[in-house]
Amino acid sequence: MRIVPFIISAIITTGLVLVLNTQLPVGESKTPRLGEFLSPQHGCWQNAEPYDMDFNAQLLFKDLTGQSTVYLDERLVPHIYAQNEHDAYFIQGFLHAKFRLWQMEFQTHAAAGRLSEILGEKSGGKDFLAIDKFFRRTGMVFGAENSLKAIEANAQTRAVADAYTQGVNAYILQLPDIKKPLEYKVLDYRPEPWTNLKTALFLKYMAWDLAGSGDYDFEMTNAKNVFSTIDIEKIYPLISDSVDPIVPRGTVYEVPSISPVVPASADSLYFSATDSIEPTLQIKPDDHNGSNNWAVAGTKTRSGSPILCNDPHLGLNMPGLWYEMQISTGTSNSYGATFPGAPAVIIGFNDSCAWGVTNAGRDVKDYFEISFRDSTMKEYWYNGQWVTTAFRDEVIKIKGQPNNVEHIAMTIYGPVIYDHVFANKLNNNKYYALRWKAHDGSNEIATFYGLNNAHNYNDYLQAISSFECPGQNFIFASKSGDIAIRQQGQFPAKWRRQGEFLMPGTDTLYNWQGYIPTSENMGMLNPARGFVSSANQITADSAYPYYLSGSFPVYRGKIINRRLGEMNNITPNMMMKLQTDNYNIFAEYALPLLLQYLKQDKLSAEASTYLEILKSWNLRNDVGEAGPTIFKIWWDEFEQATWGDEFAQTKLRLKWPDESTLEEAMAKDSTFKFADDIRTAENENFYDMASLSFSKTVIQLSNLQKADKMAWGNYKETGVRHLLGIPAFSRLNLPIGGGDNIINATRKDHGPSWRMIVSLSKNIEAYGVYPGGQSGNPGSRYYDSFVDTWAAGKYNQLLFVDKDEAADNKQMKWIINFSKS
Repeated sequence: MRIVPFIISAIITTGLVLVLNTQLPVGESKTPRLGEFLSPQHGCWQNAEPYDMDFNAQLLFKDLTGQSTVYLDERLVPHIYAQNEHDAYFIQGFLHAKFRLWQMEFQTHAAAGRLSEILGEKSGGKDFLAIDKFFRRTGMVFGAENSLKAIEANAQTRAVADAYTQGVNAYILQLPDIKKPLEYKVLDYRPEPWTNLKTALFLKYMAWDLAGSGDYDFEMTNAKNVFSTIDIEKIYPLISDSVDPIVPRGTVYEVPSISPVVPASADSLYFSATDSIEPTLQIKPDDHNGSNNWAVAGTKTRSGSPILCNDPHLGLNMPGLWYEMQISTGTSNSYGATFPGAPAVIIGFNDSCAWGVTNAGRDVKDYFEISFRDSTMKEYWYNGQWVTTAFRDEVIKIKGQPNNVEHIAMTIYGPVIYDHVFANKLNNNKYYALRWKAHDGSNEIATFYGLNNAHNYNDYLQAISSFECPGQNFIFASKSGDIAIRQQGQFPAKWRRQGEFLMPGTDTLYNWQGYIPTSENMGMLNPARGFVSSANQITADSAYPYYLSGSFPVYRGKIINRRLGEMNNITPNMMMKLQTDNYNIFAEYALPLLLQYLKQDKLSAEASTYLEILKSWNLRNDVGEAGPTIFKIWWDEFEQATWGDEFAQTKLRLKWPDESTLEEAMAKDSTFKFADDIRTAENENFYDMASLSFSKTVIQLSNLQKADKMAWGNYKETGVRHLLGIPAFSRLNLPIGGGDNIINATRKDHGPSWRMIVSLSKNIEAYGVYPGGQSGNPGSRYYDSFVDTWAAGKYNQLLFVDKDEAADNKQMKWIINFSKS
């Protein structure tokens, strides 16, 4: 009779083995193989670091040329002291992989259109195959391949990239399965070797992430279906009346060396053309991706030395976007924020100078309509003849399914994104190719390598001269006393509104006619006002001889310039307060106008209560204030009341007007044309819209009050979210103020991703913080160790020391010795 229990036990055991070694479906997702994932010897438990983790190590690698020392300080920031550049960048790659490997690979998988490979076709409500198709069709891999050629054609940057890649792979080769980062175990896959192409892909991904402000060609073309040319000018003005540009108004410019010619057919084929497609899939970066940077001269500081500040505004993700590091190569000594996935310090300082960046917001992505002979797309009409189409076959691997092959037509402009088989909602046989500057070969590594090695203003100019895409405002300050800013990129010289709408692609007439020479990009050196700054506002006023295409916010630049103009005897602590300032300058302009138009004598008791809170608000978006919540909801309702009726005339997507457009209209004309609701017989104005929108606001506020969501911090719900959206690996509901149009530009999932302040005194004094931690391991106490400091508006002092000082510094906790094997 013992055989029966034995058989039952064997069946149960076999079933458990099968179940625990199978990915089980959970909705559209799947579990990891639970047996391996939960195994005490091999699974997730192996990723839990002891609180007193020992990071000391002696490491030997054949690719090193000598001996190097890395000190890890108490915040787990590495300080690399190498004898030469090769070993320094090898070690940087090794450490990036050691602490951020999964993040590096996941981001390059996203850029390469390879998410289906590790996440499956669909998971968590997302169609990863469609996302992969989009990125393949965008030409991300195509552009990275071209940039790789440029990187490897330059002996210096090839050596840097090769050393970095060797370091990443040295870590991967010695990584046992049981120590794989936790996300590999969750998703059940292994890391693959790093390549220089992956580094190029990562840099292209950042170019894409910063290209959202000009990517409205379809929406703007759709707007021509609804609005007249005159109305387009009112709704989408090129320059705000109130903007304070990066280069001050009144600056005199040289005669331009390029004068783009407007095609004779532009009125009929471009400005008046309204037929377009409605893509079912337009993946866009956050158009709030921007930044603040400024530098003040020694004449305005207490120390008499320049101070440089930078805080790039990007997605708030875990693991953190940045990785803090010091790199001493034997010829340079740099410190700052690095990108896991790319060599060198990206934003930081060295022994002589400091640098930072903000997004230029210039439009370098244009769509052209292609006329193919037939649906095979083998030939297209260009300059009066049929031209043979090239094709790229992009193979997309799908986890658990057969491969998908994207047969992508390549034209003189670039890849055809939208055609009769992909994402054409109207299915009207329209074909659109993308011309994007990032498709061209470029060498951004040369720029950051040059900045890491810069000693003076001329070195800075030389370093940034190689930077092509995306356009950036590079700021600079040096110990010698110079401060400077320059907008750098390779920008097409366009005629007025060229590329804002979909363009004909049948001949050369609508092509880019050349690039603005680098010497004619705008900049300033040591201005009399004692500071330079940028906050993504337009670079210059209408006196600049070239058309500035793109999208440019107004208000952060105004308040930064106002504050810096008022300040003297400046210290790093004063700069910390400025970087984290929550003053709402937009509300300073817009709220009095809303109150002016509101019919206050007809409000209910409840509405009057909210109005009194708003009137007594100090215009600061601090975490506990109710005023910013009321103002934000009211303004959103007011915008909807003003524009919503006109925009409802079409089901096609339109670009929403800038806030400054409506605020300036309110200040000029109470009978503004678009204040009238075209759906009614009455002739409404701003008085009607203010009251209507406030009544809708009161309804929302009543519900928020019941849910205890009136305080700005509770309403905004800022969080730093894991790249896979796993709540347990995220930090949610952080007590932090800020918001749109505010220096502290912190929103729900977006904001200052690295705050840095550098005083360029004899002994450099520097501070920084980012919302994350040095380790990418959720099981480490260094995973989110900076988040609370960041949310509180506080900073870490950056320990910038030479090797001898590091050996004696009590803040250094561990030593990793690297030697040639």
